[in-house]
Amino acid sequence: MVVYRLIEEPIFPHPDEAEPDGLLAVGGDLSSERLLSAYASGIFPWYDENSPLLWWSLDPRLILNFDKLHVSKRMKRKIKKKEYRITLDTDFLGVISNCASKTRPGQEGTWILQEMIDAYVELHKLGFAHSVEVWNKEGKLVGGLYGVSLGRVFSGESMFFLEPDASKIGFSYLVRYLENREFHFVDCQQPTDHLKSLGAEEIPRDEFLVMLEDSLEYSALRGNWDFLPGEYEIITENLCS
Repeated sequence: MVVYRLIEEPIFPHPDEAEPDGLLAVGGDLSSERLLSAYASGIFPWYDENSPLLWWSLDPRLILNFDKLHVSKRMKRKIKKKEYRITLDTDFLGVISNCASKTRPGQEGTWILQEMIDAYVELHKLGFAHSVEVWNKEGKLVGGLYGVSLGRVFSGESMFFLEPDASKIGFSYLVRYLENREFHFVDCQQPTDHLKSLGAEEIPRDEFLVMLEDSLEYSALRGNWDFLPGEYEIITENLCS
């Protein structure tokens, strides 16, 4: 097993050098420069408090093409009834903190450590990391997700929900928001049944890297995101159709 130890310069070995499980490198730091270099190379950090900083590039890779988005009948009913209100970049810290504290099946503790939270909050301040918030009728944050945007690709990091379907509905609004801005796809990174139920599919890493390279030919949509006037209502109608 060969795993590369990163040097001080924020560069990475090619993803083809990763182990069969996707592990590529160890060490380095979570500086914004290194994180952006990683995402531009199809690499992401994932580790816990009992391990060093680990960097991964999985093969196959889970992505969502916008035309594959699946909105269930149950979700459509909830959207039509306006059970939730969706916002963008309104409470990034609240979203990532909820993702960190969420208990997940088969997982002890969390990989979203405080140093991870601090690093992605900094990316958010720089305009590269974004959040989607899902609020119930009482104004409580009950779901959401966050990720990193470079070029025309959004790399999802984590989701949480406190009420059924909350994160799925938030993700569906995000997909249509990205589609309206001519993004190419969502990088879902790791395969989960939750994301596959929304239409995400696994593709070979080589194919993913070509798609990523094409997407990075465009400038990043930096800064705080928000819906244009009337856009939220149009997306709502689209998701209900």
